[in-house]
Amino acid sequence: MKSKLREVHVSEAVGLVLAHDLTQVLPGKYKGPLFRKGHVVREEDREALLSIGKEHLYVLEIAEGDCHEDEAALRIAEVVCGSGLNMTEPREGKVNLVADRDGLLQVDADRVLAVNRVEQAVLSTLETDIPVRKGQTVAATRVIPLLYPEESLMKVEAAARVDGQSPVIQILPFRRCKVGVVITGSEVYHGRIEDRFGPVVQEKVEHYGSTIMGQTLASDQKERIMGQVRDFVEQGADLVLVTGGMSVDPDDRTPGAIAALGADVVSYGTPMLPGSMLMVAYYNQTPVLGLPGCVIHDEYTSFDVFLPRILAGQRITREDIVRLGYGGLHSC
Repeated sequence: MKSKLREVHVSEAVGLVLAHDLTQVLPGKYKGPLFRKGHVVREEDREALLSIGKEHLYVLEIAEGDCHEDEAALRIAEVVCGSGLNMTEPREGKVNLVADRDGLLQVDADRVLAVNRVEQAVLSTLETDIPVRKGQTVAATRVIPLLYPEESLMKVEAAARVDGQSPVIQILPFRRCKVGVVITGSEVYHGRIEDRFGPVVQEKVEHYGSTIMGQTLASDQKERIMGQVRDFVEQGADLVLVTGGMSVDPDDRTPGAIAALGADVVSYGTPMLPGSMLMVAYYNQTPVLGLPGCVIHDEYTSFDVFLPRILAGQRITREDIVRLGYGGLHSC
């Protein structure tokens, strides 16, 4: 048996699926759909249908092996949805995935691609590794036809469900981290100019719910920079930021000081502009970032890419940094 269209009296329509939109006209007030195509008629809908003159309706009889678009969208949402997300009720054949907390969005791009390779299936998401806010829609699912083959839906579910892997979409919560800040530069240390890094860094850190545990001045002396980074780590810092001194000028000692600590340097330099002079390292497993001067005056730099990821508990790898080149040009 195939799904088919037939005419029924409104009294016999409960539980059946509308085959087309039904329009309501309230002169001077409203003209639009009272019920949309695909709506499953309920007992309480009968009076409303009669009020617009619909004693007879065209409905779809769904055959075994076909799924209504609402059911299909919901099943796709269920198979891709991970922690930190809520699903909306299906509406007009679409289900939204909404953040139920602030955090870092994680999306498995390969499996999103695999889902969308199944004909007439739709999974649309935001990009992975971006911070999102509670209540923000981060993904949506639907199918193109009103009736979707069960066979195709099973292919979608198989593409999304891979044993041993994390969910296709999830939101990692931000940790409440303690962050130490080492301000370099003899001009700041000797009071010749006012520090501009501190307020910018503090605002960015606190935006994600973490706190500045302390801020020190280290001039441009390599040993002083090393000592202050070491002190913050020994005091239990979850992240240490060393500001300035990141260029190739002879007086800029930050990269050398971080390396001399014995830190595991992931990278000095990133293929992103602004922020190409960023340094990423780990000292006794604690992330240490050397921040270039652009952090002061550019709204979005490589620091803004990696800060939320670190605060969500991710360890930054060389591959993460290399991948910044594609799409990484934000100014020149």
